[in-house]
Amino acid sequence: MNPERFALLGHPLGHSLSPFLHARLFALSGREAVYTLKDIPPGQLAGCFSALLGRLRGCNVTIPYKQAVIPFLSALRGRAELYRSVNTVAVTETGAVGYNTDAEGFLASLRDADVPLGGRVVLLGAGGVGRTFACEAALAGARIVNAVRESGIASADSLRTYVRELVPDVSYDVVPLSRLAELEGDIDLLINATPVGMHPHPDASPAEEAVLGHTAAVFDAVYNPGETRLLRMAKACGAKTVGGMPMLVWQAAAAHACWYGGSFDPEDIRQLIADAYSELARSFG
Repeated sequence: MNPERFALLGHPLGHSLSPFLHARLFALSGREAVYTLKDIPPGQLAGCFSALLGRLRGCNVTIPYKQAVIPFLSALRGRAELYRSVNTVAVTETGAVGYNTDAEGFLASLRDADVPLGGRVVLLGAGGVGRTFACEAALAGARIVNAVRESGIASADSLRTYVRELVPDVSYDVVPLSRLAELEGDIDLLINATPVGMHPHPDASPAEEAVLGHTAAVFDAVYNPGETRLLRMAKACGAKTVGGMPMLVWQAAAAHACWYGGSFDPEDIRQLIADAYSELARSFG
């Protein structure tokens, strides 16, 4: 029997941990499968997506195609329909179905770290994954402050409008990132949804230490490096910290549920998170 085929679609992909993670998850499920990377240059998605799906049992989708794939799908389910953003596609007898497992990964990461999603939440960035964080925070009843660069104000305003359609009574302010340090009052959770601090620029931080001094917890979606400068500063200030690796692993596990109903022992997932940090160190030194 030929192995089932799965892939990650995006651009640029560079070094991705996805083949490592999914190989382990398929092994835990006892399934014979192959997971590869498909780097699709801009402008070529329409020409190759349908052909790729004809050879795949399912795929993950990352930047810049999480919304661009939607016209090629037969249906959206769950949070993919809610957010109009897809990171997982299951190929079924009736067509390709889009899902979004980012929220499940995010919520599982906070749960494992005993970090509540609520109170005053400061969200840095308004891009693709920031959309997920903003929606989940609003649904949880949080008061949101969305801090972005001046060039991102229009995107943040658009995101605020979208979130208010989802949760009409949400408290949602947009502020320039340059004025974040002027924000008065305590912050229950600061979320970094930007790539600032990611390899190969690990010395950068999207927030100043002055902000972290009155922040209870910090979640950084960046997973490479395993501990960003933002997280190190937050820890030094006494805040709880959560890196992006747990979210990456939990959302990958959730994708298997979409593809074939896969389920995993939480302890196996926590062990995979630890092993993924080791794999990251081995790959990047």
